[in-house]
Amino acid sequence: MDQTIKAYGFYQPGDRTKPPEFVAEQVPKPAVAGRDLLVEVKAVSVNPTDLRTRDAKKDSDDSFTIVGRDVAGIVLEKGEACELFEVGDEVFYAGTNNRPGGHSEWHVVDERIVGKKPQQLDFAQAAALPLTSLTAWEALFDRLGVSHEAAQNEGKSILIIGAAGGVGSIAVQLAKLAGLKVIGTASRQETSEWAKKHGADIVINHHEKMMPQLKEQGLKEVDYIFCLSDPDGHMANMAEAIAPQGKICSILPLQKPLDMQLFAKSATFVYELMYTRSVYQTEDMGDQHKALNRISEWADEGAVVSTMANKLKPLNANTLKEAYEQLLTNKTIGKIVVEGPFEE
Repeated sequence: MDQTIKAYGFYQPGDRTKPPEFVAEQVPKPAVAGRDLLVEVKAVSVNPTDLRTRDAKKDSDDSFTIVGRDVAGIVLEKGEACELFEVGDEVFYAGTNNRPGGHSEWHVVDERIVGKKPQQLDFAQAAALPLTSLTAWEALFDRLGVSHEAAQNEGKSILIIGAAGGVGSIAVQLAKLAGLKVIGTASRQETSEWAKKHGADIVINHHEKMMPQLKEQGLKEVDYIFCLSDPDGHMANMAEAIAPQGKICSILPLQKPLDMQLFAKSATFVYELMYTRSVYQTEDMGDQHKALNRISEWADEGAVVSTMANKLKPLNANTLKEAYEQLLTNKTIGKIVVEGPFEE
């Protein structure tokens, strides 16, 4: 008889203003081949991308869907071509969006997008980091072209729109490590304090015009902008604030044409999607392994802190529902983590 494992997923997309209707099912043990790792899941964190997966599902599609992109756990098995990990290694990763998610007891992932878990963090703290860290890393260093050498970034600044969210919390830390002056945006006292706690030099309100606030802080422009929410709504502010020949990166697609001020400034506008390397199996797919290992080293050194703001346990349909309910408020700070064991 084939071995099965417990997984939490949903059949119908349901009301998209509410959390998915999670149920527990026994599903076949994932097969391991090539460069795959089979991981025992110890903790997961929830992300808006999981909800977007649900939102994209057709009402007529009643297949069992397992989401969950952030995982921390232990390697149980490895494929015949694996060369980066051994059975028993503690790992953390974000996975990809063209394979089942990690809301299951065991999960399969390509080792090239997996990192060694920070030893100074427990599984829950580690699970908060992968997706947001990779998104921030790729946006800063790959898309915006920020140098890894702090000396090369002296006198340069970055505006991070949404600095207290999951990606923003880690982007602030990485930008500071890169030697940039960091201006974060937040709209509430608690989110402003969170952004400052994680390293923002200045925090301004993104519900107000940004340029006057920047000028009050002695800034006439910024070299880089990392937009984490509503790029259309913030476009006028970004076009005004970006320096000539500056660069803007968004993690969400524009629905409207680019502001023509960007043309006059010869500004660059780029996108960041963490799944690109894994979905298209790019030659540099293993860069995610390297990035996560560097994040892990920084976490062990205390240079990067976990952005976990709330932890739920055990891992079951109710705690997952609660986690996604919080996510749907669009007022969360940092990351929400659900930690095992898998119990009802």
